[in-house]
Amino acid sequence: MEYLIIVLVCFFSSAVGSVCGIGGGVIIKPVLDATGIMSVSTGSFLSGVTVLSMSAVSLYRNLRKGTQAGFDRRFATVLALGGVVGGMAGKELCQRMTELLSSGERMAAVQGAVLTLITAGTLVCTICKKRIPTGNIKNKAVVFGIGILLGMMSSFLGIGGGPINLVVLFCLFSMESKLAALNSIYVILFSQISALLLAVVKGDVPPFEPEMLVLMSGCGVLGGLAGSRINRRIGNEEMDKLFRGLMGVIICISIYNVFRYM
Repeated sequence: MEYLIIVLVCFFSSAVGSVCGIGGGVIIKPVLDATGIMSVSTGSFLSGVTVLSMSAVSLYRNLRKGTQAGFDRRFATVLALGGVVGGMAGKELCQRMTELLSSGERMAAVQGAVLTLITAGTLVCTICKKRIPTGNIKNKAVVFGIGILLGMMSSFLGIGGGPINLVVLFCLFSMESKLAALNSIYVILFSQISALLLAVVKGDVPPFEPEMLVLMSGCGVLGGLAGSRINRRIGNEEMDKLFRGLMGVIICISIYNVFRYM
């Protein structure tokens, strides 16, 4: 039963994460915490591996098929490099907080509370997006700094990306949903690579079952393939509706985790 739950959660999360540009970890991590199938640290690590496999496949497929016109690889790379720096900083902050709280479960409660607030704010912004003034930042130093903040937040929460990416890309760079999703996946790929490499170099990889790693990363690949295909067939309006629905689900799961681990 545990394996079936993991397969369904990882595939579904990777597919919709690929479509919406939220990475999938924002669903996988809270669900794993809620079910208690594995420890908080192991769930965070394996969720990151799943998101990495999904983002790599999804990005390759979308760029190869030329899904989104207007994708600026130079801009995305500057943002992603900021995400790498932020990802390493967020990972370090997460470890420090876990040590300070002396409990991985308490850390899960903190992550759940922060994710609830961020997701709720993101949902409100998405609903009211037509009334929100947007910018079009071009300064590379500012773009790099924004990437740092996005990478730090996603790494600290252990979600490998997140809904806030899309809101930031819309509000600060006036991107439509599909273009924002592609840029978000690009940033997620870089930040996940850096976070996982840092964990390996520092010897902070938690214990895990090898077959679980293969299973979850395989679901990430299949979900990424399915999501990239769906992405080509839907428009910005349909994507926004899917995104809003997911935000509601994530908020409910995150609130449950706060009370579960308090």
